[in-house]
Amino acid sequence: MALEDPIYLDHHATTPVDPRVMESMLPYWSEAFGNASSSTHRYGWTAEAAVEDARERIAAAIGARDPAEIIFTSGTTESDNLALLGIARAERGPRDHLITTAIEHPAVLDSCDALETEGFSVTRLPVAADGLVSAGDVAASITERTLLVSVMAANSEIGVLQPLREIADICAEHQVFFHTDAAQAVGKIPVDVNALGVDLLSMCAHKLYGPKGIGVLYLKRRRPRIRLEPLIHGGGHEGGLRSGTLPVPLIVGFARAIELVLEDLEEESQRLGALRDRLWQKISRGLPDVHLNGHPTQRLPGNLNVSFGGINADAVMLALKGVALSSGSACSSASGQPSHVLKALGLSDAQARGALRFGLGRSNSEDQIDLVAERVCQEVRALRAHHEPATPSRHARRS
Repeated sequence: MALEDPIYLDHHATTPVDPRVMESMLPYWSEAFGNASSSTHRYGWTAEAAVEDARERIAAAIGARDPAEIIFTSGTTESDNLALLGIARAERGPRDHLITTAIEHPAVLDSCDALETEGFSVTRLPVAADGLVSAGDVAASITERTLLVSVMAANSEIGVLQPLREIADICAEHQVFFHTDAAQAVGKIPVDVNALGVDLLSMCAHKLYGPKGIGVLYLKRRRPRIRLEPLIHGGGHEGGLRSGTLPVPLIVGFARAIELVLEDLEEESQRLGALRDRLWQKISRGLPDVHLNGHPTQRLPGNLNVSFGGINADAVMLALKGVALSSGSACSSASGQPSHVLKALGLSDAQARGALRFGLGRSNSEDQIDLVAERVCQEVRALRAHHEPATPSRHARRS
């Protein structure tokens, strides 16, 4: 394999659309182009039928009992916002306290910041050095004023899988709503909303080889009913919770994508886990002063986050031409600040800035992993050698 061939190792940021997904969407761009809300002619009926069929298939894919529990949005960010802002504003009253973790996606953390300006209180729980939040800490933080707990299923930077079932049981015991951002989990590990015990779940299509621009908020039908205040008004679409003309091709693509990833989920998870371990072994054996960030086993099969001592990860990425990597979440990479996730693990600014995130996916092979590991070791050695202080001559005058 030539070094010039691009190797994509940023599957946590996004994934390429599966050709089979693309094929499923094509008719709804042109021939079956109707508006799903047009109820007076065949074009609208065809579009509506496609949407409702997709809704049923997506619901089945995550174990939802009722297709009406699936609300279409523009992506996980909007779903997170609708879950947190929507429930807080709708339930505004004596219960004005939310609990989350310090390593959530900015879509959750920024929503919490916004709610604090509206008078709500937020507890941001710390995590252990391996990235896991303690279910006991969640329980200890719940008060009679607590309305919602939001803990992500799988972290987008370090891949750590949180103990959702334990937290769900605690929330149910205290009659507190439980939300999870599962954008990185769905399609990579088994996700069943009823087995997990969640009340709300956010996800999107483009993390699982589907199209960008389409997401879902799962909203459990339960008693007492979960009330949400919509963020977008005008038209009353999606049961009045998310107005706007539905993007039929994207919805159809979402349903096809989630079905396809579930077909070989176990086999692909094992393959990616083996490739991840291979990459880590080659890097850790080839270089001193490297540190695995996050829990070594309780993590996504395709995730590896490594800090390289003595260097800046941006310099490594610049040197690794032909390899697509990132140093953290795509949604916060432009900030220029050390990763809030890695800082929450107790890493210093230097250690956080020296971290690379490897996101493995369908297109990656053993040959690619071996080549990337070799290149990473070469470039890190070169960068370290360049920045090593010169050994002073024995004749040099001491100051």
